[in-house]
Amino acid sequence: MAIPWDSLRSLVIFFGPILLPKAISYYRSVKNNPHGRHVPIVPVPFRIGVALALLAILIITYIVQTLPPFSPENLFLATQSRLQIPVDVLFNRVAVGRSDNILTKQDEALRGRFVNLESRLLYLQFGPDVLANCPFCTSEEPKTFFNYALPQLLWPHIVNLFAVAIVTSPTFTGRAGAQWRPKATMAAAVIAALDVYFVNSYNYQANARALRLSEVDFFYWTARVARLVTLASFDAALGWLLYLSATNRAFVEPPSPVERIEATARALMVVKSKLSALGIVKNTALRDEDLRSRSHAYWSHEVRLMGEVMEEREVVEGVNDALSNRIDVANITRDAEGYAQNVLQNLQAETDG
Repeated sequence: MAIPWDSLRSLVIFFGPILLPKAISYYRSVKNNPHGRHVPIVPVPFRIGVALALLAILIITYIVQTLPPFSPENLFLATQSRLQIPVDVLFNRVAVGRSDNILTKQDEALRGRFVNLESRLLYLQFGPDVLANCPFCTSEEPKTFFNYALPQLLWPHIVNLFAVAIVTSPTFTGRAGAQWRPKATMAAAVIAALDVYFVNSYNYQANARALRLSEVDFFYWTARVARLVTLASFDAALGWLLYLSATNRAFVEPPSPVERIEATARALMVVKSKLSALGIVKNTALRDEDLRSRSHAYWSHEVRLMGEVMEEREVVEGVNDALSNRIDVANITRDAEGYAQNVLQNLQAETDG
């Protein structure tokens, strides 16, 4: 598939100033992101594994479809015939390769189309299915073939875009997939647009000058392989990015302020529920006579035991040494008084309110 240099240059001139600064700024932001450092690497989450498996199935499907057994038949290559070969001679050669030397319905439809060189050139651009099955297409209006081929051309891109929407869904793959959703969607749309552009702008008339089979540009088959390989490469790159971001190996994004506030609120609710449960347990223990007596017995034993320990000579000497040499009692007393005053002020404010 020959892509004109003027087309490539115009695309580079148009998209270069837009994409290059964005790529540089994105690389710098990822490189200098302090939140992405010292983040522990985690195993692949289950849903990310399912998304990677889906992408792997698509990649394998695309690669398998590029193999010759799964590619539409090229009559000129199969029969080693030139474009200018007479119709009867061409399809006599085709019939030799068919079962019982009988042409298929598609062969008969193509035989009716191959009445001039224009139809054969359109066959090289759009393939056998479009040329054989289009009910309203004529070689006098080549754009009708493109209009008929457009849904078939966009179908693999739509399937791939649907898969991208699944594997980057926030409800399915979470933050790791959601951060790639806009970029992956835009990239898939650009690939589809470029595919349509190249097919529509292809100069199929250039094959009219090909006198030998080796000079013919079999655009449809080359474009089909390029399309499938591009989609497979795109899905492989997306899967690799999902793997890196889901396992914290790269592209780690810090939580947004809203998410941090929600996480803090949930943590405070957990602490509040635990304190409420502790208050209920303590209230129950004080109201129940048996539990209250056990609690008093425990604390009486605790006070007596600690008193005996503190009266030992080694403990007394250690405490005196710490108080005199290592601990600033005045500073500790001042901190304790400040803490007590803050607590009492809050309680007093709640009481007055």
